[in-house]
Amino acid sequence: MRLNPFIHFLILTVFSIPVLYAQGTYFPEAGEWQEKTPQELGIHTQKLQEAISFAIQEESEAAKNLKMAHYQSAFGREPFGYPIGPMKNRGEATGLIIYKGYVVGKWGDPHRVDLTFSVAKSILSTTVGLAYDKGLIKSEKDLVYPYMAPIIPYDPHKQLMNKADHLYEEDIFELFATDHNKKITWEHLLRQTSDWEGSLWGKPDWADRPQGNSSTWLTRTRHEPGTVYKYNDTRVNVLALAILNVWRKPLPQVLKEHIMDEIGASPTWRWTGYENSYIVLDGQVVQSVSGGSHWGGGLFISAYDQARFGYLTLHQGKWNGKQLISEEWINKSRTPTSVQSNYGFMNYFLNTERKEIPAAPESAFFHLGAGTNMVYVDEENDLIIVTRWIKNEKKADLVKLVLESLPK
Repeated sequence: MRLNPFIHFLILTVFSIPVLYAQGTYFPEAGEWQEKTPQELGIHTQKLQEAISFAIQEESEAAKNLKMAHYQSAFGREPFGYPIGPMKNRGEATGLIIYKGYVVGKWGDPHRVDLTFSVAKSILSTTVGLAYDKGLIKSEKDLVYPYMAPIIPYDPHKQLMNKADHLYEEDIFELFATDHNKKITWEHLLRQTSDWEGSLWGKPDWADRPQGNSSTWLTRTRHEPGTVYKYNDTRVNVLALAILNVWRKPLPQVLKEHIMDEIGASPTWRWTGYENSYIVLDGQVVQSVSGGSHWGGGLFISAYDQARFGYLTLHQGKWNGKQLISEEWINKSRTPTSVQSNYGFMNYFLNTERKEIPAAPESAFFHLGAGTNMVYVDEENDLIIVTRWIKNEKKADLVKLVLESLPK
């Protein structure tokens, strides 16, 4: 039987689209990431090697014992600056360069699992985006307060205490009960402009990167939410606890099911909270995770798995034809904060006016954490760079060197 030519054309067109897509964009399977030589992709081999040598040469001088590094830094000298979550000695300078989907350069041990510090904030904001995509949050501009139930901390020591001596103490706490905190939206938390007031997991908001005279730390006037940017990990942990209460299940489970398994991440990553960040949720003891490693804890992950997450954001939340995070949410994440133009949703750092990385396109962005850990994402050049344990002031130079090696 001879098909109508038009029907025949439609069949060929429909069935060829996935093939063309699959042929045009490579997505690595779980447990592998194909490599190509620089020559195969037209990359200047010597210049690329110079970039890799530079990353190795400019390794961070901070102690590899991260507990020691913490106490030798400004973080260790903050009020209440002691770690309360697990830490792990870091590895050597490590990284990956992924061009047009293929690994073209690597150094160190990309399989090694290390803390990624505030790159975890991009993971945290992704769990908020997933809740938005599923309708659990109607809008990022919604007030957080109406979404919140009372928080019941898990404190096994209470079983041994004399209840009469604690008659006037609350058994629960509320994150957004004050007049100021009731005005905070999800977007304020995502952009670090909330000026949330309070203490969480033994860390007061004023004790994180305190500024000015210590006599004003506790009594200063609060800024209207949305008007002032302040990088603050206590408030990041507020967001983590708030979105945990929306999902009603541990955030590592949300991440594993909706993102990490879908992108073929290894089984080696772990996302933790603090030794005291446990609550009772629907009859279960659940740990609220950290959005960074300021006080220990956070996301332990390999460079390969960091690269997979970066590759997902490079492709606007789509992986091998499946939209895992909405393109709408990725675009929101990449929109500059009005009072901090190089910052989107945590922890999307933007190259607005090419100030952060002058050699890179303005459209480039990067997920950034201390260490320095950076996942550089560049759509215009179809490029991902993961660099770990490089001096912070050298990360832009590394990107420049890599870009200079690409085909013109």
